[in-house]
Amino acid sequence: MAQSLNPTRMVLYSQKKRLATAKRGHKLLKDKQDELVRRFMAIIKKNRALRIEVEASLAKIMAHFVNAKLKMSYEGIIEALMVPTREVTLAVDYKTIMNIKTPEISYQDDGIIDLTYGFAFTPSELDTAVIDLSRLLPKMIELASLEKSCDMLASEIEKTRRRVNAIEYIMIPDMEESIHYITMKLEDNERGNITRLMKSKEIILAKTVNRIEY
Repeated sequence: MAQSLNPTRMVLYSQKKRLATAKRGHKLLKDKQDELVRRFMAIIKKNRALRIEVEASLAKIMAHFVNAKLKMSYEGIIEALMVPTREVTLAVDYKTIMNIKTPEISYQDDGIIDLTYGFAFTPSELDTAVIDLSRLLPKMIELASLEKSCDMLASEIEKTRRRVNAIEYIMIPDMEESIHYITMKLEDNERGNITRLMKSKEIILAKTVNRIEY
C-alpha cells in the first residue's frame, strides 16, 4: 500500500492526520468496548442468578406435572389446560445501553389465579403445577428480557472488538508504514538534491577558477 502513494509532503501531512484520527478512534472504541463488557458482566451476573432460580422452579413444576400425567389421560390434561388461568398484559419498552436499544418487558395481571377446570377428575399435582407456573411467569418474562439484552450486548461487543482489532493491527500499522516510506523517500530526495547542488557548485567553482587563471 505504501509504495502506491505519491511521496510528497502533502501526502505525508495527510497520512499523519489520518493516523492521529485513527488513534483517537481506536481509543474511543476501546473505551466503548471496556464499558460494554462492564455492563455485560453486570447483566449476565443477574441473568445467571435468575436463570438458576427459574430452572430450579421449573424442575419442581415439571415433577408435579409428570405425576399428574401418570394419574390422568392425555385428553384429560389437554381439556383441563385448554382455558388460561388468568389474563396477562405485556408491554415492550426499550432501555438504551451505550446506544443499544435493549428490550424491557413489563408484566401486568389482576393477581388472581383462577383454575378453570373441575377438581373432581384432576389430581392435586396438576393444581400445584399450574399455580406455581403461573406465579413463575413474571420471572420467566424477565429472564427472556435479560437473555435478549445479553445477546445484543454480546453481538455489539464482538463487532466493537473487530473494529478495534482492525484499527490496531491493520489500519494503524499500514499508516505508520506509509509515513515511514514517504519520510524515507523525501529524505532520499533531499539528499539527492543536496548532492546535485554540491556538484553544481563544484562545477561552477571549477569554471570560475579556470576563467580567472585564463
